[in-house]
Amino acid sequence: MANQLNILPAGQVIATALHTEMQQSYLEYAMSVIVGRALPDVRDGLKPVHRRILYAMHELGLTPDRPYRKCARVVGDVLGKYHPHGDQSVYDALVRLVQDFSSRYPLLGGHGNFGSVDNDPPAAMRYTETRLAAIGNESLLTEIGESTVEFVGNFDNSQQEPTVLPAQLPILLLNGSSGIAVGMATNIPPHNLGEVVDGLVALIDNPDLSDARLFELIPGPDFPTGGEILGIEGIREAYTTGRGSIPVRGVANIEELTVGRGKHRRTAIIITELPFQVNKAAMIEKIAELVNQGKIEGIGDLRDESDRDGIRVVVELRRDANPQKILSALYRQTALQNNFGAILLALTGNQPKQMTLRELLQEFLSFRETTLTRRYNHELEKAETQIHIVEGRLTALSHLDEVIDILRNAPDGTTAKVQLQEQLDLSDRQADAILSMPLRRLTAMERQSLQTEFEELTTQMKELRRVLGDRRELLKALKKDLRALRKKYADDRRTRIIGVEPPKEEAKNTRNKADKVVEPQSSKPKTQNSDFSLTLDYEEEAQETVVELTHRGYARRMAPKVYDRLNRNRTDNEPTINLEDVDEFGVQTQFTTTAQTLVVMTRSGKAYPVKVSDIPQVSGKSRGTPLVTLLPVTAQGMPDSIAGSFILPDDLDDQYLLLLTEQGRLKRLPLSEFADLTGRGLTALKLREEDQLLLISLTQVGEQVVIATSSGRVLRFEVNDEQVPIASRTSQGNAGMRISKKEKIVGWAIATTDDTFLMVSEQGYAKQMAIKSLRRANTGEIGVQAFQFTTKTDALIGTVAVLPEALVFLLTNENHLARVAVESIKVGTKDGKGDRIVKLDKSEQIIGVSLPILLSDHVEDGEE
Repeated sequence: MANQLNILPAGQVIATALHTEMQQSYLEYAMSVIVGRALPDVRDGLKPVHRRILYAMHELGLTPDRPYRKCARVVGDVLGKYHPHGDQSVYDALVRLVQDFSSRYPLLGGHGNFGSVDNDPPAAMRYTETRLAAIGNESLLTEIGESTVEFVGNFDNSQQEPTVLPAQLPILLLNGSSGIAVGMATNIPPHNLGEVVDGLVALIDNPDLSDARLFELIPGPDFPTGGEILGIEGIREAYTTGRGSIPVRGVANIEELTVGRGKHRRTAIIITELPFQVNKAAMIEKIAELVNQGKIEGIGDLRDESDRDGIRVVVELRRDANPQKILSALYRQTALQNNFGAILLALTGNQPKQMTLRELLQEFLSFRETTLTRRYNHELEKAETQIHIVEGRLTALSHLDEVIDILRNAPDGTTAKVQLQEQLDLSDRQADAILSMPLRRLTAMERQSLQTEFEELTTQMKELRRVLGDRRELLKALKKDLRALRKKYADDRRTRIIGVEPPKEEAKNTRNKADKVVEPQSSKPKTQNSDFSLTLDYEEEAQETVVELTHRGYARRMAPKVYDRLNRNRTDNEPTINLEDVDEFGVQTQFTTTAQTLVVMTRSGKAYPVKVSDIPQVSGKSRGTPLVTLLPVTAQGMPDSIAGSFILPDDLDDQYLLLLTEQGRLKRLPLSEFADLTGRGLTALKLREEDQLLLISLTQVGEQVVIATSSGRVLRFEVNDEQVPIASRTSQGNAGMRISKKEKIVGWAIATTDDTFLMVSEQGYAKQMAIKSLRRANTGEIGVQAFQFTTKTDALIGTVAVLPEALVFLLTNENHLARVAVESIKVGTKDGKGDRIVKLDKSEQIIGVSLPILLSDHVEDGEE
């Protein structure tokens, strides 16, 4: 037998027990996974791979205002500089930072295929592009260069990387985190930015804030995919102990669909939102499997109608099926309802710790206070260094002859530097700064510039010392930063919290009155579907009715006889009425039937259907119901969130909807796009940033459009394929009218060439003009001045197309309503000033102009 090869010299072999070596090695491996891979840091909410991706992109300059860059380039930089692991693991982490269904507030923006809720894989990294999202760049990286955090060497000490990013928002709570380490795991749900910031501000103001108050400000998780949370017990347990089970379910409504070419109607369950992290394709496959196995009966068809606008899974039922029973079975047997196991575990001081919600918030506030202190100290050091140099330059300018004499006679720069220091009592840095001054700094203007810089630096240093010397001032600055980010990036809650248990299978078609919606509050009428117990609308015989929309956004429906009686009893003798003494006045009246649909357009460019039969019927002078409350909860904003509405005609061919935005973008859309309008809405217009839909109107080819601005300019053009081409739903439209920053669009008039339109100013001046008297222009032009103002403070407030024998309604800022006959207003030219048609008090102004219109065939714009 061969002798054993003796590689090591004598005395170099260390005998170690196997179990001791295994314990030590496993412990090192476990800590490496816990600290270096699987768990996020409580301070910036990031795992090392996410932190390195964001920092590498920051170093590459991929800010939101720069072009997108290939993901392969980003992954290569991360691997080569900071994260020596597999490229696929880095790319997978990058993809999740882009996906809006994985992150509540995506930290990266992307171009290309980054996967879907069906668990479709993203495209290869060589095809996709990315850059930092605005919230990721501003909240994590803007302060990285101000000595706010520690830097350490990378794996080969060739680069420096931050140990933590200077987060200005608690990303750990906003986007959540999940990870499995060795012997422990974390699963933190995402939250709403506005709610979390409110909770942080409240804790700053009152560190002893009660749990009850804190949970009012942060009621629960807010998942990016929406859905509903059942009950608050799981949330409270997770927030108070750091661990809890939160029941979550998707949103499903029961609707009636028209099947086939005939008028056969089928009941269907429409799923529009899914629980967080649920694979839609797998859920649909599971439903089909249960139906095939006979475990769920009564389902006739199953199809996925989802598109880029949202999720829509249609579960069509058989005629004899019980919708509530099937919906309960879907909740019970599929992923449409599941439990989110919350584990609030994160690294604090490089040690894993399970924390409560309060502890997570306090850890972030403590880190943010430290970060701000380091930032202000860094700024103070920079200001002190700069003011020291400015003082030296001012000293040199004050002794300019001596400086020039030293420089003229010195044999070299070193000698000149020494002489400057000795004769002018300057420091080494000040002397170098003087020697590097160009000759232009010797002028009087540059001297004044240096003096101004000295004063500004003195003020800045004083302010920084005040903030650093008083913790209350530091906390004020912290709150100011939080509120600024809240105002910029906060959005509405997506997940509803229902304070009840899920429905029993025995529940039939009855509404559970114990349902209590915690967030967001909804004011839907009883005829709308809500929560999990839904009311079915059965087909009824269509009846003639009158729908009236009022100036404050209310909708009311009445029988034609009632409308005639109220119209006959109306007195127009009084020219001015105090609105506190009268009901709402109608600005748009439509004779229609209960079988028709009212299409409501919001300022965001989305269209929602409202059945005429769902508008509450009134019998007297009732003000009606706010139209916004008849929309789905997701569309219910402020009352002025509605841009306009129209009754959808039976014949949609050769009819168009004209849309105009605040920034003057114009678009013509075929009414056929609204044929299959459902409760989830339809995006009719893609808006630019900070733009909103302003006006809508049904129109036909050949009609004349006159757009007016507050400065009195008007633009006339004809509706045709050349001026207003037919556009798709996803387009932004074309330029309709050029407007300056000091003016805004106040209205439009749509009529024929032989008609006239009316213009009214804030101070009560008005005039009519014939449409044909205006030059026909092209869209996108600036228009012509058509209203001459009597005073410089006056402005145009509205314009409407004139109807014969009509009254124009003028609403003032003091709630006075003036009614003026159109015939009494003169027809003028574009050079005329118009006549004063209403007498106003000194502080009184007209804020709205409307011409109440009665429509039978189609709706035109009668909005203020």
